[in-house]
Amino acid sequence: MDLGQNLAYFGKTEWRTGDVDPGLSEDLIFGSSRSMRGIQDRLKALARSNVPVLIQGESGTGKEVLARLIHACSFVHRGPFVKVSCPAIPAGLFESELFGYEKGAFTGANSNRLGRVTLANGGTLFLDEIAELDLGLQAKLLQLLQDGKFCPIGAQQEKAVEVRIMCTTNRDLEAAVANGTFRQDLFYRINVVNLQLPPLRQRKEDVPELVKYFIALYNMEFNCSAKNISRELLSLLQEYHWPGNIRQLENLIKRYVILGIEESISNDLLPKQQTDLVLDELPIVRGGSMSLKKMTKEMVRDFERQIIIRTLQAHSWNRVQTARALNISYRALLYKLKESQAFSKQSSSVG
Repeated sequence: MDLGQNLAYFGKTEWRTGDVDPGLSEDLIFGSSRSMRGIQDRLKALARSNVPVLIQGESGTGKEVLARLIHACSFVHRGPFVKVSCPAIPAGLFESELFGYEKGAFTGANSNRLGRVTLANGGTLFLDEIAELDLGLQAKLLQLLQDGKFCPIGAQQEKAVEVRIMCTTNRDLEAAVANGTFRQDLFYRINVVNLQLPPLRQRKEDVPELVKYFIALYNMEFNCSAKNISRELLSLLQEYHWPGNIRQLENLIKRYVILGIEESISNDLLPKQQTDLVLDELPIVRGGSMSLKKMTKEMVRDFERQIIIRTLQAHSWNRVQTARALNISYRALLYKLKESQAFSKQSSSVG
């Protein structure tokens, strides 16, 4: 399977949540910046090998997307891609999650359980944010990398697997090695090939295509019809410093698609102007006193109400779709609508 075919396969299965893929291409993933094109050239060589890969970069730069793409372009693309989020699993449970356990290994182990390593056999084991792994588990992972064998908790015999290891981190692993929080021998094992993803502020020429892609994606996902943004707003997006990288851009475009107004983006890009606008709308207090806590609470509630109303309008007042778009439960939406009505009546009576 060539690179183009693998990209198509990757787009249909893992690029985004759901089955919709309105514009995935090699150009979209890598853009036109020199640093990303360098990664693209190395990808073709990686597809022909099975060596460990370490992907480094700030949060939100697309490290997992790249890891899934490497898997999809490799000769094990038909095998599983098993993700392990190192920070998300408590240290006391991590060994059993990674290596599994035998029946009777400890209290509550009523049956055998396969670990993530076994589930990844014949494919890729993806260790996300590996710098968060404690030293004891680092030693056991090192053994897996050295000889391809591991021992489930409570087992008497080792098991052999064939997995490709890919790791990501947003931390400086060399500094972690220097201060003793990361094993040097493990660092050398996982760092056979190192890919450094640049932050979005260093590849701003790629912003227009990413914006276009996310608008098309979320128009289809949320059944909306948001238009392409204006040149003025696009210019602001390219000038912005993007502390949250591509993930932040994606969330802003998602909000724009749902609400349908450019101010939902520009207000975040121009925090001072947003603050001035809010302050201009505050009542001027001359004499007497006011409760800052109460006024702030009422303004936040009113802003939330406006977001809910605009999202309802964007979804033709369908409350189920609105709750899904806002990532809240249907019951929570009903409660907020009820609370919003009470707030509106109270505001009218005060006015």
